[in-house]
Order: sequence, then structure tokens, then C-alpha cells
Amino acid sequence: MQHEILAWPRSLKRLVVLVMDVALSVLATWLAFSLRLDEPHWPEGAQWRVYLLAPLLAIPVFIRLGLYRAIFRYTGQAALLTTAKAVAIYGAVLLGFLLWARWDNVPRSLGVLQPLIFLLLVGGSRSLARFWLAGQGRTASGPERFLIYGAGMAGAQTAAALGMGGSHTLLGFVDDDPFKIGRSVNGVPVYAASEVPALVAGLGITDVLLALPSVSRERRNRIIETLRPLPVHIRTLPGLSDLASGRVTVQDFRELDIEDLLGRDPVPPDAELLARDLAHKTVLVTGAGGSIGSELCRQILRQQPARLLLLDHSEFALYSIHQELEQLCHHEGFAAELTPLLGSVNHEVRLREVCGAYRPHTIYHAAAYKHVPLVESNPVEGARNNVFGTLNMARAARDSGVARFVLVSTDKAVRPTNIMGASKRMAELVLQAIAAEGTGSTCFSMVRFGNVLGSSGSVVPLFRRQLEAGGPLTVTHAEVTRYFMTIPEAAQLVLQAGAMAQGGEVFVLDMGEPVRILDLAQRMVELSGLKVRDATNPQGDIEIAITGLRPGEKLYEELLIGDNPAPTSHPRIMKAHEDCLPWSELQLQLDRLRQAAELGDEAGIRTVLRACVQGFEPEVVP
Repeated sequence: MQHEILAWPRSLKRLVVLVMDVALSVLATWLAFSLRLDEPHWPEGAQWRVYLLAPLLAIPVFIRLGLYRAIFRYTGQAALLTTAKAVAIYGAVLLGFLLWARWDNVPRSLGVLQPLIFLLLVGGSRSLARFWLAGQGRTASGPERFLIYGAGMAGAQTAAALGMGGSHTLLGFVDDDPFKIGRSVNGVPVYAASEVPALVAGLGITDVLLALPSVSRERRNRIIETLRPLPVHIRTLPGLSDLASGRVTVQDFRELDIEDLLGRDPVPPDAELLARDLAHKTVLVTGAGGSIGSELCRQILRQQPARLLLLDHSEFALYSIHQELEQLCHHEGFAAELTPLLGSVNHEVRLREVCGAYRPHTIYHAAAYKHVPLVESNPVEGARNNVFGTLNMARAARDSGVARFVLVSTDKAVRPTNIMGASKRMAELVLQAIAAEGTGSTCFSMVRFGNVLGSSGSVVPLFRRQLEAGGPLTVTHAEVTRYFMTIPEAAQLVLQAGAMAQGGEVFVLDMGEPVRILDLAQRMVELSGLKVRDATNPQGDIEIAITGLRPGEKLYEELLIGDNPAPTSHPRIMKAHEDCLPWSELQLQLDRLRQAAELGDEAGIRTVLRACVQGFEPEVVP
């Protein structure tokens, strides 16, 4: 029956509701007369005019306030408030009309009593339609059955949002507060955390929603670990503003934050360090449209620079980040001037034009080719972009008097087995040699860190796509490990490390403990409420396939070439002691590298990189 009604044309549905409201207005009039006269009523004389007047006044007001544009199975608090407003306007008009007309045998109090009854009837009809029709959002496999972890304000708002649809059933709250356990929130019971396994088994719980916006990351991670063995899909809270507005459905609840997968607390940034080279300054970010470059731009913008220069060779990437930052300025009230600049770091003339025209105070050089297998297949472009692009930008910065130049480097530059890592170490050598030469006033520094979760090349978005497709999740080797950091944390630490520099330093970010990629894959499967399918569990849901190491890929990454890094004033930033080549010697090698790149001599490129980069052992030796 409900399916047939939902399949009606929208115009027919509106007509049915309009006719129903006419009938309800007549019924409300009859009830008002009967209650006022204290007996069942049969209209006579002028009383018939009220039966005609009521719908003639009510329906135009309802149409004007948009009551027939609503989707009734999604009717919520806002729609009911609009209904009350419409009935109030209608009631005022009706009362005024009755006071003016003074019809015989028509009590004036009817102008108050009839609208009140009408409001109850219309509101009740909308609520019945909502609860009767909302169940049609359920899938063939039945409704999803939820617990909300957190019985505070956020949990209550979450429950209100869940009440907007019928594709799910909220069966309880979970909380650690002993004063809440055993009580209820809007009729929904509150359980202890220790009861969750029994609830999952006994009530057929499919999903747990985390409504814990104020708990510490450590506490949040402990909760997630207790839920991880259970066959439930764990999701987290969307923005509280969306919850409060009633616009959220279960489909809007996010997968767990990347920080939840990482399992450690980011260190709060040092506000003074962040702002030191940014506030009221002109700042240039190269590779501004990339994963790290774009996050650097977001973080820099929050420090109120006078001007932010966005340089990228990709038109679409530059357009996208420029539009996003303009929106951020509009919403947050930032006054920085945004300047999008198309250009490649391979074109030194263009870089000198930019530096000469805008005179940046600080440059963050994030432009690089960083995808290991692609650079391994294209070593000429890797050398041009990563080595000579850095050299071009550094020379332009030095010659135009830029105060600070910070290179965004990588842990793959340490004893690399691939062209990408070797080219990034070569870029570090370039800056170390220029800094050691001492010409110019520019302070050069490098910041080296590992993988960032959520970047364009990160394994986490890949795993999520593979999960959505039903698997398998692909891991290159069972023992491969990587250091991980979130993009915002990495960008903040880059900005803070650059502010510490005195000239020529290689800063290393403390990435915590390395993460085994196979463990990360298993964690993502389990937190999605699924089981890994393997030899010990052939009935599992998602397979994890070992595909073999890619060209140039290492089993593990390192952050230091030498030993004993020096601490800094920031607990997550260390200063490495790395050997470097003097400029006179490095320049000869750069000339050989440039000649090899111009000739397309891949073997020659590997030879130069092997001669300059300590520990570089390419897989293919010419």
C-alpha cells in the first residue's frame, strides 16, 4: 500500500493532502461547535458559512507558506513549526472575520477554538504520514539497527537526526557515565559499555555511531579498539550544525576519521611558531594544488598573511584550490589577497618573474613528482621536476631576497631504492650546498616526513574504494611498514619547522611508530563491520591480496641517514645531522645530471644519483 502511494505523481500527492486538509478543517469546525455548544452539532443558518469559510481561509495560507512542497515522510520539527505558524495566521484571520461579521448563532470563541483543534488534526496527520511512509526507505535486507555511543547532547542530536528516516532502528545509547546507565533519552535506554557485545548478539546491532565530540583521542581510540572485534560498522558524527538543522540522515555519518586509523594524538601546534613567518607577510606555495601544498595553503591562510601566492602547473588543481580558499576567506573573514599563478618550477624565467613582481617573504616548495612507480618509469621528468625545479626556485628566491625557503621533503630520500627518493635527496643536497655557500640572505631549510594519510597517493583512500567495491584490498607485501601522519598535522609541523631554521637544516618530523600496512588493511575491514576472508576464515567478507613490491618500493622507510638527531623546542620536530657536498663539487654533478636529462639518458641519471646520494641502490643498475 505504502509503495503504491509513494509511486503516485507529485501533483496527485499534493492534491490528496490538500483535500485531506479541507476535510480536516471541516472536522475541526464541527468539533469546535460541538465542544462550544456542549452537544453534537448539526449546522443551521449562518453556521454553514463557517464550514465554507474555514477551508477558504486556511488553504491559501498553507499554500503561501509552502506546506504542500514538503515531503511528508521526512517531516520534522521545522516543518511542524511552519505548520503551527500557518495555522496561527489562519486563526488570526478567522477570529478577525468572525468578530467583524457577527453572524447569528456563531460564537466568537469559535475563532480561537477551531484553529487549535485544526492544528492538532493537521499536525497529527503529518506525523502519522511520516511514521507510516518513512519505513519505505528500508532495504530488502531489512533496517539497519544502531547503537549510539554517547548519551550526551551530541548523542541526543544524533538520535533526533536518525528519527528523520526509517531505514534504520535506534535501539539504545551506550555511555560510561554511571549516572546515565539504566536511564533513557527520549524513551531510548542507555546501556553500559560492557553490555555492547551482548547487545550486538542479542539485538542484531549492525552499526555503532560515535557521538563523542569532546573525548580525548586516547579515550576514543580505546573505545574503537573495544568495538573492533564486533561485527558492526563503526561510524562517527558529522558536524553538529548539520545535526542541529535536521538535514542529516544515516548516510551522512562519516567513516572513522583518519586520526582514528592512525591511533595516536596529534601534538597541538605552537601558535607563535606558526605565525612567525606568515602573519601579515607575502607567502608563496609551489605545488599549491597538491595534497600537501593545498593543506599548507589552508593552514597559512589561518595565520592571516597579507598575500598568499598559489603556484601550480595544473590549471584544474590551481582553480580548485583557489576557489576553495576564496570560500574559506568569505566564511572565516580572512583578509588575505589570493593570487593564483600558473607556472612550472621547470621554467626559471617564470619563477624569477613571480619573485620579482610579488617579493614573497617565505616560500614553501611543495611542487614535486612523488608517486614512486610513476617516477621510476619516468626518471627524466623526475630529475627535471624534483631536482632542477628545486634548484630553479631556490636561485630565484635567493636572487630576489626571499627571507625563508622551506623544502617539503620525504622519508624516501633516506637510503633510497627509487628514483623519486633519490631525486628528493638530491634536492636536499642542492639546498644544503646553497646554504653552505653563504651567498644571499635567504634562510634555506628542509622538512622531511613520511606518508600522509588521505593524500592523493595514500593507501587509505585506495582501501576505502576497494572496500566499497567489495574487495580485495591490495597490499604489496605482508611485512611492508610505513610512517604515517595526517595532512593537517604534517602541514602545521612543516610551517613550525621552517620558522625554527637558521640556515641549511634538515628537519625530521617525529612520525611515531611505523604502521604495518597489512594491519591497517585488517583494521579498516573490521571497523567497517566486516571480516577478513583468508585461509583461517574462508567465509569472511573481504579478501586481502598480496600483490608484490612495486618497482623501487622498500619494505620499510627511514627518516635519518645519520644518527643522533638533535631535539628542538617542539616535541615532534628533530634536527638531523646530514652530510652534504660542497657547491663546487655538486655543481659538476648537476651539470652531468642535466646533460643526461636533456639526452633522455636514464642510465646516466641513475649513475649521477648513485654518485651523489648516500645509500642509493637502484633496482636496475646499468
